Amino acid sequence: MNALDFKVFLERDEDYGVYVVRCPSLQGCYSQGKTVEEALANIREAIELTLEDMRSRDEAVPDPNNVLIGSVLVER
Repeated sequence: MNALDFKVFLERDEDYGVYVVRCPSLQGCYSQGKTVEEALANIREAIELTLEDMRSRDEAVPDPNNVLIGSVLVER
């Protein structure tokens, strides 16, 4: 099995009480869950389905390492 390690971003949505998660390497690949664990399981499934769809249409799978995560310090 050739595994791909996609970066995902998790964010707590206080209004709805869920974690929203997205995969920036795959446009439109989002999911959510009531817990971090559920959100991660759901985005894994969304990524797998997105990749399956891309492969069925002979689209190139993006490099999962094209996402860089950094931080910026700003004054309060």
